[in-house]
Amino acid sequence: MDFIWIFFAFVCGLAAKTVHLPPSIGFLIAGFVLNFLGYQADDSLTTLSHLGITLMLFTIGLKLNVKSLFKSEVWLTSSLHTILWLTFTIIIIKLFAMLAISYFTEVDSITAMLIAFALSFSSTVCVIKLLEENGEMRTRHGKLAVGILVIQDIVAVAFLVFATGETPSIWAITLLALFFIKPIISKVIAHVGHGELIPLMGFFIALGSYELFELVNIKGDLGALLIGMYLSTHPKASEINKSLLSFKDLFLIGFFLSIGFSAIPTFEMLGLAALLVLIIPFKFTLFFGLLTIMKIRCRTAYLSALALSNFSEFGLIVAAISVANGWLSNEWLVILALAVAISFVITNILYRFAHGFFGQYKAFFHQFERKGCLAEDTFYQPHQAPIVIIGMGRVGMGAYRAICEHGDKLVWGLDAEAEKVAWLSQQGVQAYCGDAEDAFFWERINLSNLELVLLALPNVIDSISITERLKEAGYKGKIAAIARYDDERSQLEAFGIDKVFNFYSEAGVGFADESMALIKTQAK
Repeated sequence: MDFIWIFFAFVCGLAAKTVHLPPSIGFLIAGFVLNFLGYQADDSLTTLSHLGITLMLFTIGLKLNVKSLFKSEVWLTSSLHTILWLTFTIIIIKLFAMLAISYFTEVDSITAMLIAFALSFSSTVCVIKLLEENGEMRTRHGKLAVGILVIQDIVAVAFLVFATGETPSIWAITLLALFFIKPIISKVIAHVGHGELIPLMGFFIALGSYELFELVNIKGDLGALLIGMYLSTHPKASEINKSLLSFKDLFLIGFFLSIGFSAIPTFEMLGLAALLVLIIPFKFTLFFGLLTIMKIRCRTAYLSALALSNFSEFGLIVAAISVANGWLSNEWLVILALAVAISFVITNILYRFAHGFFGQYKAFFHQFERKGCLAEDTFYQPHQAPIVIIGMGRVGMGAYRAICEHGDKLVWGLDAEAEKVAWLSQQGVQAYCGDAEDAFFWERINLSNLELVLLALPNVIDSISITERLKEAGYKGKIAAIARYDDERSQLEAFGIDKVFNFYSEAGVGFADESMALIKTQAK
């Protein structure tokens, strides 16, 4: 990557962070600025962009529960949304044509369907980055949004097969052999250890799966996603995912820059892109309405719908193929690129205020919630234990075991990941599934029984959000949290959390105390 690209990406990303916006918005702006200044993307930027998307889809697969895709709230919501969106958007485009708005007057029915189809997808890159930055990938609404994105990706691949005329090779059936050699692959992964071979193996599997699927005329990105899902049950799946996070984020900068390099817009094109962005509220309304019909709780439906309310980078791929086939004019590629970029910015800005906005207007949203709800969204307070640990990861489990030494009736755990809770329950741990960031969750809890809430969460934003929900619900007990850095510790203490433990320094103190206890025991 040219240094000038790195310079502009860093400066714009830092500027975005300074005004409390995600750095990805700065990267988008950097791409447009560089394009305006006369710089052009080269093969290295394209390669970085493709690497970032491939790694991202692979890591999504590593964290994805395949069974979740077959739930009606995922596949049926995605399917109905696409059908209703196409109908609505085609009508809107025809209305714009009747109003003699430039470019829309030249659009026939087939072209209108192509534009509507290009805008029907939500951005996998934008949504995943958004959820990761807010620590919500494993929440109910996060997993729901990701499931819908995967269904959309499958539809996208089907379109590419149709549009490019490249049907899968007859050799594609040999990919089924992967199921028979899975034990061998699992042994190789287990033998790698925990050092530098872990990220290298991640690259090897992600890029290898890409090339393998391309050999049989199946889109390589889909191959990376499917192989990630194929390995999601391996004990080292989480470790592989963590080892690739920094690489994925770095390479995705190339993707955001490449959107800005796609074309130099005119003011007229910018206005038309803004006009298309005005129909995004309908995308939100459709997702929210369909999810509530599927008996998803209103807060989950609201957050999932808001995260998905944007246009996708896949729209640019559809536009590029349509331009190459003569179905769309080249100007539409520029207009759609601008609409995608603007939608990214809007989604990232609005989602910053999502939790607070819902808390303020929860009574309004609650009226759309169905009386019955899905079994996994039902929660009953377990018992009268005065301590709850939120986040049953390594830190949470360590705290749970330590408290249990003083009495097994003192504590229970809470985690948003149903699969983890099921596994912990099998181990005899009193763990329950629930979303602590949901204001309605705490309203269903008898808070008078709770004296201490331990926030064993690595993300400061999550800890602050849960603390806000607790205060709104009238909780009067004590709250303790963990932090990784001193500035995070100061932030949490300033917010009013009673005790904040620095994850690294406190671990060292605990390690020293336990070790000194060994010497004291021997001395006796």
